[in-house]
Formats: sequence, structure tokens, C-alpha cells
Amino acid sequence: MKTAQAVDTLAALAQETRLSIFRLLVEAGPRGMNAGAIAAALDIPPATLSFHVAQLSRAGLTDARQDGRFVFYAANYAAMDELIAFLTDNCCQGGGACLPKTAAAATSAKRRARAGVAA
Repeated sequence: MKTAQAVDTLAALAQETRLSIFRLLVEAGPRGMNAGAIAAALDIPPATLSFHVAQLSRAGLTDARQDGRFVFYAANYAAMDELIAFLTDNCCQGGGACLPKTAAAATSAKRRARAGVAA
């Protein structure tokens, strides 16, 4: 991930409603949730939800799929994984000992390093 992309991604999450939507979608798993369920869970008007989901989508943090008359949104776990990897890439000069919660996170770069695969 390049710095400019990380800035865009972080900017999309730097708003309370969008952060709440993203965290809800992360919790929901890969199948995601339909727009009505998200709006109900977070008590957000549909137009407001559409605006915020569009921001998350532009940042690459959510994916949408049509299922009949419903639109389902899901967190883009690969994008989240890349952001976490970018933020923690050189933590403690690559040792990761200073952040035990981060060290426990299975970011893509860490998985590739353990598997001996080049990034």
C-alpha cells in the first residue's frame, strides 16, 4: 500500500458513522449485511447510509453485491489487512515486540513473511 492510498483509507474511517458502519460490516463477516439491516442496527437514515457507504467504497473498504432487490455490503478484508500491514510494517524496527495486539494480528505481510513468500 502506498502512503497516499493509506491516507485516503484512513480519511474514510476518520468519521464516527463510517467507522461504525465499517466495524459492523467487519463483525458481520464476508456475507455482509443488507443496507436496511445496517441502517436499522446503527439507527441511520437510508440516504445518510448511502452517502457514508459510498465514501467507504471509494476508499476500497467495502464491496457491494445485488441480491434481488437488496444491496448487501461487506467489508473488504484484504483492504483492511493491507492498511494494518502498512501501519505496522516497521514497528519496533520490524520486531513487533512493542505492540502485542498488533503482533497477534495476522496481516498479509506477516503471513507472507512466515511462509517465506516475497511481498
